[in-house]
Amino acid sequence: MNDPLMTIIQQVISAWASQNKLVTQFFNQYPEADYEKEVAPGRNRAIYLLGHLVAVNDGMIPLFDKGDRLFPQLETPFLKQPDKASNEFPPIAELKNQWEVLNNTLAKHFDEMTASEWMDRHTAVSEADFALNPRRNKMNVLISRINHQSYHLGQLILLKP
Repeated sequence: MNDPLMTIIQQVISAWASQNKLVTQFFNQYPEADYEKEVAPGRNRAIYLLGHLVAVNDGMIPLFDKGDRLFPQLETPFLKQPDKASNEFPPIAELKNQWEVLNNTLAKHFDEMTASEWMDRHTAVSEADFALNPRRNKMNVLISRINHQSYHLGQLILLKP
């Protein structure tokens, strides 16, 4: 008999994978010069959004108690600073590789997690706070990251000529 909770979890993981595929396809269709373009006047550049997505998703590894970030060097330029605060970004090819490595690592972790682990608290919430609101779990984080990626993909669509 199938576990209904695991079925729902697998559906969310599938949505995550689909969203990652869309982001990957988007970034693979443009030449490197386009990454320096703003998605709209005065807004983030595509290079910043790619690095930002890597840095945010990389944070899920410690948040899910699966180890340390793979790319901690991306925290400052892509999470703690706005775009254009620095032009010291890794090359596009390196960011794309980090995106791929990270997605493969996360997929492996997700496949190994049990339903109980998905419904457990993430490391940014205390046990006391989790007892008050058990929806502050790992599954909720994954859902919020899917929405986050969708939001930024919506911005990136503005790059199209």
